Amino acid sequence: MLVDDHSSPSDQEKNTTTDQEEQPQQPLVIKKIACIGAGYVGGPTMSVIATKCHDIQVIIYDMNQQRIDAWNSAELPIFEPGLEEIVMERRGKNLHFTTDYQQVVDSDVIFLSVNTPTKYYGVGKGRAADLKYVESCARQLRDTIKSGRKIIVEKSTVPTRTSIAVKRILESGESKARFDILSNPEFLAEGTAISDLQNPDRVLIGGEDEESIRALSSVYERWVPKERVITTNLWSSELSKLVANCMLAQRISSMNAISALCEKTGADIQQVSFAVGKDTRIGSKFLQASVGFGGSCFQKDILNLVYLADHYNLPEVAKYFYGIIEINNFQRERFAKKVIHKLFNTVSGKKICVLGFAFKKDTSDTRETSSIFVCKSLLEERAKIHIYDPKVTKKQIMYDMKSIMNDCYDGDFSAKMESSRESELVESNIFVSTDPYEAMSDAHAILVLTEWDEFKQYDYKRVFEGMKKPAYLFDGRNILNRKDLETIGFDVYQIGKQESHMADW
Repeated sequence: MLVDDHSSPSDQEKNTTTDQEEQPQQPLVIKKIACIGAGYVGGPTMSVIATKCHDIQVIIYDMNQQRIDAWNSAELPIFEPGLEEIVMERRGKNLHFTTDYQQVVDSDVIFLSVNTPTKYYGVGKGRAADLKYVESCARQLRDTIKSGRKIIVEKSTVPTRTSIAVKRILESGESKARFDILSNPEFLAEGTAISDLQNPDRVLIGGEDEESIRALSSVYERWVPKERVITTNLWSSELSKLVANCMLAQRISSMNAISALCEKTGADIQQVSFAVGKDTRIGSKFLQASVGFGGSCFQKDILNLVYLADHYNLPEVAKYFYGIIEINNFQRERFAKKVIHKLFNTVSGKKICVLGFAFKKDTSDTRETSSIFVCKSLLEERAKIHIYDPKVTKKQIMYDMKSIMNDCYDGDFSAKMESSRESELVESNIFVSTDPYEAMSDAHAILVLTEWDEFKQYDYKRVFEGMKKPAYLFDGRNILNRKDLETIGFDVYQIGKQESHMADW
């Protein structure tokens, strides 16, 4: 258990040690860590801690029995390169997945890694973060932990000053426990989460209690160089996460905006990106134009900043940040309109093959994926859409499409679908293939919407021969060799590049 060797001695103990040499302070010792939430952040993060700290028992708790059963099975609930090997090696040793809440209560450090989706109701609808799950966790901890000292760590992405609310809740009951609040935001990219955790650019820990900060830092310093462990106050840590994602998304939207200009002027977005990225003040990362960014973090965190700016009466700041979202939506709509226009202004009844449904390669996550929004636009035009993704299940694809077509998609899967008409449209016009060649066969057009490496390896001569003519290929990720495809006979459209064969009809 977490050992506090700084408790004040009694008066009697003081008298007996007056003439003795003062004993050096001993650090807090962490022997058991728990994480509430077995999702895309909690699962990988705790698994890496377990593999780096064999002497620490790591507990991953979730109230969803089905999810915990999946973590304890041979087929994990999420796909992340390198994750399965770590889980299988440490599970049952010092890595445990459970629905037993007592395991959380008995832990020294408790991470809160629950959903903080954008609110889709009430005050702040569409912008503010919904903190009901964070608050629920805090109240349950207060009511179940009656004594001892616990370090509570915000791992979820939360608005600035959420820590104040968490602390007030924890201290509002009759519990005699001491709760120290820390902020330790994640900076993971899905698809590279394990390598990001094993070799992070930085570990950020915000807090007010130096002893608790040192204790958590000592865990990370088992494998992270000490100079990469950055400490701040609580609010700086909370805000830094939002700002980091905003800056990354801003770079993508900037290049996507320029891609539209490139197509009009004859410039090549990849050449522009390469030239700009050579400036050491800018760097080359996140300068690739595409059909738009997705994932659970970027849009949610930007909208959170927009809400905070509005809340503190900074409308100019809010407008600036919201522009990032507007460009992302513009890029998705522009891509879908390009498809419809090039197919003679109608896709009704036409077979459209979509390659890739996950929001990026090497993940099964579909939250806010651009594929959902592009498919929605095409489905509204009554296209017959055949989708292939190597990791996303048919169940997930059908759920996402029914949600968005019923206007109840909130990016976090809490939607309830009521309209049978729109659901029937999805059932009759959306087809999920397990074979990419089957999905492409007899298609009028192919849309590459996720940058999976396998899409580069297909036999496109075979694909071309089996398609309707003219055969269109819309590369929304700029991952294919355009010259080779055009030599085969495809009419090719790539983001930010001047059109050649696909002239306006």
